[in-house]
Amino acid sequence: MRFWKMLGIVLIFGLMPLRASAQASDVDRMVERIVAQEKAEMQMLRQYSPLVETYIQLLRLDPTLGPQPAGDKYFLGKAQLARGVALESFSDEQAAGPVRRKVDRVTDMFSFEFLPGGFLQMIYVDLNGFSQQNYRFDYVRREFLGDVRCLVFDVTPKASAGKGRFMGRIWVEDQDFHIVRFNGAYNGSSRTDFYFHFDSWRILAGPQQWLPAYVYSEEGQVKYAVTRKLTFKSQTRLWGYNVGRAKQEQELGKIMVEASLPVKDQAESDSDYSPLEAQRLWDLQAEDNVLDRMEGLGLLAPRGEVDKVLETVVNNLEVTNNLNIEPDVRCRVLTTSTLESFAVGNTIVVSRGLIDVLPDEASLATLLAHELAHIVLGHRIDTQYAFFDRMLFDEKDTFHHFGFRRTPEEEEAAATKGAELLKNSPYKDQLATPLLFIQALQNRVKEIPNLISPHLGDPLPDNWAANASATASGDSTPVAAPAPANPQDKSIAALPLGGRVKMDPWNDELTMLKTKPVAIMSERDKMPFEVTPFIPHLTRGDQMRSVEAAPAVGTQSSANVGDVSDSSVSQK
Repeated sequence: MRFWKMLGIVLIFGLMPLRASAQASDVDRMVERIVAQEKAEMQMLRQYSPLVETYIQLLRLDPTLGPQPAGDKYFLGKAQLARGVALESFSDEQAAGPVRRKVDRVTDMFSFEFLPGGFLQMIYVDLNGFSQQNYRFDYVRREFLGDVRCLVFDVTPKASAGKGRFMGRIWVEDQDFHIVRFNGAYNGSSRTDFYFHFDSWRILAGPQQWLPAYVYSEEGQVKYAVTRKLTFKSQTRLWGYNVGRAKQEQELGKIMVEASLPVKDQAESDSDYSPLEAQRLWDLQAEDNVLDRMEGLGLLAPRGEVDKVLETVVNNLEVTNNLNIEPDVRCRVLTTSTLESFAVGNTIVVSRGLIDVLPDEASLATLLAHELAHIVLGHRIDTQYAFFDRMLFDEKDTFHHFGFRRTPEEEEAAATKGAELLKNSPYKDQLATPLLFIQALQNRVKEIPNLISPHLGDPLPDNWAANASATASGDSTPVAAPAPANPQDKSIAALPLGGRVKMDPWNDELTMLKTKPVAIMSERDKMPFEVTPFIPHLTRGDQMRSVEAAPAVGTQSSANVGDVSDSSVSQK
């Protein structure tokens, strides 16, 4: 009997190394698939040239409110992923700088420069060395990111891998082993070049296509001089992967059916156009040319759900003021984060970033009333845009070629007329919040100058809310700004960036965020105009597309993996 017991014990302990070996072999096979899939992903991305926007807020510590904006930087350009992390800037004033730049000597101990190419590089785990030879992979657990079940690995570069490797944690969807998130930093920072911590997300845009869409970066107390420290938060967004191709592909894919009855190929009316009608059609042609070109560049979202929300508010203003505008007023959304709005003919354009931070419908109505006033007052579009050859320009010159700024006289007239429109609107008794919004914006003007600097239109007028409130109350005297907010006041003057709209990075379609109400516990929770982390809700979707991307408050942790050629900031 004792013999058989001893034999059983020997067999049990003898099988344990085999089981451990089998588990290790399973992990090795998974790692092999992950590495192979990532290399295929990088090769696939070379065919795309998405738009890239990086917005950085420098921070200072406030004893009561915590980290607060103390300056900002903004970059907008087009990535050339076929050439690694090459960028073409949309503006000469925001030169992207060389992608591979190293500072050989420090010429100024008290300055630094952010390199946009370094932030773009955060879409890759490792540009040229993601392999089992360079990294150690440690399996952690299974975890859901939204509706997508993932395998979680900690990835650490080996001692022989060299500098610039990614150190962090990766999340791998468990069907085809695509990396959908990675969180950490590249190693190898020096006294003049820094690699920052970041949290990078990919969104499913089609079969086997998890595309980089969101990167959040944050650093605190980075020493860049003897006594100086750098603290910041940043958001990098990518979109427009299929820009300019989706509409043409859809039209080419339509099935043409022969009608059983003769086709009517004549217009309903055979009368000529009057001079006024001809002028309106000419204006409309200029308007359509501009909108089509901007949509083709990825700077204007295609018509969709958000446009309808804006047009509903405009319709409320028109109906209550007995306006009959021809052609009908349309609304479109600029895809950038800068806070701006303008009118292009009879189309009101509002930036995604501005929609994000507006706190309520009354604030939106106040803004739209101002732009609607430009249309009512007959402030026309430059009809030179009606000539098609004027649409043939290099996309990086867009902001030099287009411009929809108004004269000071036109702006003042629109502010007065917009206030009259609001006086008769359903929003006339809800104008306290727009005043709070403008006050909050004025309080941050010095801290976020790049966010409030428009690309195409005028800066947000600081008098439209005050004029509207004064006119609605029947008082001609200027309205004083509200008193500073009580610390116990839970009212929201402005939302953080990304508070209302989400964008599909593949086709640029916009939808409204569907978030649960969150209790405001203190002033710190309000975060007006501030950068927050991205926490997308990943889904595979009925059409293999995920567009859920709601920025949320959270912390990011550091971990391990990758080989890079550029840091995100250089001291100079």
